[in-house]
Amino acid sequence: MRILLADSNHPVLYETLTKAGFTCDLYWDKSAEELQKILPDYEGLVIRSKFKITKQIMDAATNLKCIGRVGAGMENIDTEYAKHKNMICVNAPEGNRDAVGEHALGMLLMLMNNLKKADNEVRNNIWLRTENRGYEITGKTIGIIGCGFMGSSFAQKLKGFDCKILVYDKYKTGLSNNYLKQTSLQNLFDECDIVSIHVPLNDETEYMINSGFINAFKKPVYILNTSRGKCLNTKDLVLGLKNGKVRGACLDVLEYESTSFEKMENPKENETLKYILESDKVILSPHIAGWTHESNYKMSKIVAEKMIEVLRT
Repeated sequence: MRILLADSNHPVLYETLTKAGFTCDLYWDKSAEELQKILPDYEGLVIRSKFKITKQIMDAATNLKCIGRVGAGMENIDTEYAKHKNMICVNAPEGNRDAVGEHALGMLLMLMNNLKKADNEVRNNIWLRTENRGYEITGKTIGIIGCGFMGSSFAQKLKGFDCKILVYDKYKTGLSNNYLKQTSLQNLFDECDIVSIHVPLNDETEYMINSGFINAFKKPVYILNTSRGKCLNTKDLVLGLKNGKVRGACLDVLEYESTSFEKMENPKENETLKYILESDKVILSPHIAGWTHESNYKMSKIVAEKMIEVLRT
């Protein structure tokens, strides 16, 4: 069987697949149009975020049996149509769960302790101690929305901070354990000081974090988003920052980034984005929460192993 590697990944992906006896072709520079023309020759396809695998592409891929997405999110694949075509889609959320959990915690600590602002000031010979007094996670109530691989990893990283961890997941039950409690969304609104979003992007979650969501919290909150940019309405977040409903935000993802996550639009043309970029109340990173050196290896290895299992069946 032949597998097309349409996006760059850790070498272990190629090594694992070829060692298992598959022929792998590296076509990292192909366009979607070129991809569609050559796909009939392949039983397997590996992507990251460069391509959207549409009905049209799947219809052209007459021999395709398995699509491997090196990452967690599957929004760039029409998974329902893939089922219709008997194509099995695999991904690797197990591979970057620790990376996302650690990154979210790091961003939160940076924000609550004014580390970005203080670091910049000290480098400019400005020594302000009282003005940069921070807040502790200890004693706070943290709400986690979505308790899959990423949400559960973040909860696990928080358990040593002596804080109250509440989780809400619409599709799972039995999540409570010795350090977290599963609860309703309303209870998160009533109790939380901090809320972290760990949901996939779909019709249900697009712009889930909006003015209605933000205003439902009884206390001003910190908001973390390490899922997808369009899960959060940035204009509504800015409004919350301005009126005090949002104390600060940690954003590894932005709704203004490209679908391939490789760039974002010009802030000079977007007042909302300009505000976010200039605010001391916002910590930003370029969609790298799940992109450590370790996770790069683990995700590639996991996808390769899952594809081998599917294609040998």
